[in-house]
Amino acid sequence: MKTLRTSILAMLAIFAVSCSTDDVENRPIVEAGDAAVLTAPEEGNVYVLTPENMDALGERFVWTAANFGAGVIPNYAIEIDRAGDNFDTPATIGITNGTTQFAASQSVLNTALLAVGAVPYESANFEVRVKAYVGDMFNYSNVAEMIITPYTTETPKIYAVGNFQAASGYGNDWTPADGVPLESSGFGLTDFEGYVYMNVPTPEFKLLPTNENFDGDFGDDGSFAGMLTQSGAGEANIPLSGPGYYLIKANTGAVTASNPEGMTYTAQPTAWGIIGSATPTGWDSDTDMTYDPATKKWTITLNLIGGQEIKFRANDAWDLNFGDDGANGSLEAGGANIAIPTSGSYTVTLDLSNPRQYTYSVTAN
Repeated sequence: MKTLRTSILAMLAIFAVSCSTDDVENRPIVEAGDAAVLTAPEEGNVYVLTPENMDALGERFVWTAANFGAGVIPNYAIEIDRAGDNFDTPATIGITNGTTQFAASQSVLNTALLAVGAVPYESANFEVRVKAYVGDMFNYSNVAEMIITPYTTETPKIYAVGNFQAASGYGNDWTPADGVPLESSGFGLTDFEGYVYMNVPTPEFKLLPTNENFDGDFGDDGSFAGMLTQSGAGEANIPLSGPGYYLIKANTGAVTASNPEGMTYTAQPTAWGIIGSATPTGWDSDTDMTYDPATKKWTITLNLIGGQEIKFRANDAWDLNFGDDGANGSLEAGGANIAIPTSGSYTVTLDLSNPRQYTYSVTAN
């Protein structure tokens, strides 16, 4: 029996060695060969990408198979870079395993363009190629030029910094990284606004184009009459008369016929309350809310009347008020009254901390 067992084990060992040898002999040999040929898109095609069509097809990239030896299936990466940059820092549009085409949506293509420094809504020339690779071995296809206008779904921001930040819940004084954002009404526009809490006796601030440094900072032109000037032109800190929760508006664009408010700013102190038929005092007067620097929200807890309505307004006046046109928790200036479903105790919250993305909540207790 021992002899039989020994014989079987020996036979299995021989079989294993034989299989291993066959695997090595039959394994495909990877070797450099012909690169892929990019056949689509055509040279010089023009594209205008838009947020409305972000899910639509941007381009279908098509190429011939690269050759790395018989039986070897390479991976492919479609790379894009700005024309003239020699693919120093390309972005990858997509990757396939053996497949010789890739359908890129406008969103996917746009993301790659922004990654290589494309400027939204400005047409520019880009170059695309296909990288074929197996392990550490790779080669590149021919290059095709594409003329593309990318987009962005982000609106521009500027940042308020000053001596108020530490005392008001915004990090450290005069620190760009802790700056409070103001947002414009759309890409390419310079009409910025945002709410900033300044809890110091004599607030001073400046406005920065980015939250990285003071380059290009905006300040008062020295007249202290609401006029801005930019760095290098003797700009001064913008002083305010006292602490408060300020609506700051600034137009940093040049004065033109289409932008008559260019290079101006305003800072309006605000105190918020709710008003309406659902409140204890109806439409006759406000019920004041309280600001919480920790949450950066205004809140109040009170009894509200079901089947009635409320709105938010500042400074006991209608000049600055918010309602909800879509009944979705998002606020619009001068929007529709907000319905209260049933009578009871509610906590009402107003959040103005995200510029131009103002929200509220009405929560039953």
